[in-house]
Amino acid sequence: MNRRDFLKAASVLSSAFLPLSTVFAAIESQTKSIGPEASFDYAWLKGLARHLSQQDAPSADGELPSQLQDMTWDEYQAITFKPDHALWADNEQSRIRAQLFHLGLYFKKPVHIYEIVDGKAREIAYDPAMFDYGKSGIEGDALPEDLGFAGFRIHHKNDWKRDVASFLGASYFRAVGKSYQYGMSARGLAIDTAMARPEEFPNFTRFWLERPDDNSDVVNVYALLESPSVTGAYRFAITTGNGVVMDVDAALYPRKAIERLGVAPLTSMYMVGENDQQANWDWRMEIHDSDGLSMHTGSGEWLWRPLANPPTLRFNSYQDKSPRGFGLIQRDRNFDHYQDDSVFYDQRPSVWVEPKSDWGAGAIQLVEIPTLDETFDNIVAFWNPEAPVEPGSEMLYGYRLYWRARPPAETDLARCVATRTGIGGVVGQRREYFSWRFVVDFQGGPFPFDADEEITVEPVIENSAGRVEITSARPLNAIQGYRAMFDVVPPDDGTDPINLRLYLKAGDKPLTETWIYQWTPPPGDERELHNPGHL
Repeated sequence: MNRRDFLKAASVLSSAFLPLSTVFAAIESQTKSIGPEASFDYAWLKGLARHLSQQDAPSADGELPSQLQDMTWDEYQAITFKPDHALWADNEQSRIRAQLFHLGLYFKKPVHIYEIVDGKAREIAYDPAMFDYGKSGIEGDALPEDLGFAGFRIHHKNDWKRDVASFLGASYFRAVGKSYQYGMSARGLAIDTAMARPEEFPNFTRFWLERPDDNSDVVNVYALLESPSVTGAYRFAITTGNGVVMDVDAALYPRKAIERLGVAPLTSMYMVGENDQQANWDWRMEIHDSDGLSMHTGSGEWLWRPLANPPTLRFNSYQDKSPRGFGLIQRDRNFDHYQDDSVFYDQRPSVWVEPKSDWGAGAIQLVEIPTLDETFDNIVAFWNPEAPVEPGSEMLYGYRLYWRARPPAETDLARCVATRTGIGGVVGQRREYFSWRFVVDFQGGPFPFDADEEITVEPVIENSAGRVEITSARPLNAIQGYRAMFDVVPPDDGTDPINLRLYLKAGDKPLTETWIYQWTPPPGDERELHNPGHL
């Protein structure tokens, strides 16, 4: 399965597995266990991951019984989990419960799930009584108790009908914001993303779910990550309530050298937006889970990089040292801009990565893949450490993931709230050459100025190639902010990307965050001037 097929399947299935579980009273636990009980803590898990890194890598092939191998979409979707078998449903004081995903369809790699109680772990046995098989045609009683599962999802007492987080497929997981709306995904690790060779997708092969304390909004989840190149031990402290916050610790043990390691990878979708209308056949004006990459650099600068649906795969690397945070953000929260009353892109959560320690030198890397369909996640962002990844080493990373409408940290300066592009030139005058216009709106921070202040606002624009002309910065009363405008004239008929950088200042004082962009000019023979006949 290639990258796009996998992402499409994981995205659609996780949404499909939001069946409304009814509110139910506490009952006697019906979860069965298999195998011996054993002591468990994170140190033990790190030791296991280190030990496995010195062994042969596991097979990537599925290990399913024949009746689960070739299921159709409808057959797999017919299997639902019975809410009365949820973990911790037997405890009236528990504010958190967990349900399990069945194996089958695209999810053919068994995941073994354990429950931790008082520091002791025991594997949860596969039990056909957990599932309603509907019209799937699956005979649950014929499946072994050591079958395993595909993953799990977490529910919170605030709304037992909708899950707040799910772990399903490879090392993918996602969570909701305050609106209980799913959107983009995160991963445990990315390996060789957007390189000439196939990407490697590590798997979470085992999970340990710790029984939550009474009346607690926090659940601890531990995971073992395995792939041909690396093993890893993960700890997630998942706090539910006002959106979801995940406190993540990861210990990585490379089996071999890795050329491009992606730490804290985020995966999203951008198809159509204000700055990119390539998919202009859809009736909706905007279609995206995120509209920009926000970065808070180690030096304290705030950068905003609008996303795009490029004509070809595009890879950007933003060098930094000791980053303070980064995230894929959905800034545009106006329903009128999307007009989608089924999947509600205006309610999709942003995800912010906040390092808990000094990550040293490296780069925040962004991958944008062309897409013609909104079910393909075509955006990836992650931290790539500068230090070589060597076999036999230990790499420790700690960070927090915030799943919220707005990230927990934002600039005090004005933020970019819209980026629009279109043909350049002067209205009413005949265009003699091709240029492309950029219109960037900033809001907040020092805007609006006091009526008595006399302040001259100037745009500061940098370009890697071509010529910048027709520049301006003027108040935009509709948003109580400022609008910057400028045209870029390509240097030739080529399609080499042009990097742009912009912020507004008054004197020597910056007023806005820094807007960065990469524009790919169209080929020379496709540069229509769109001159009207009367000019």
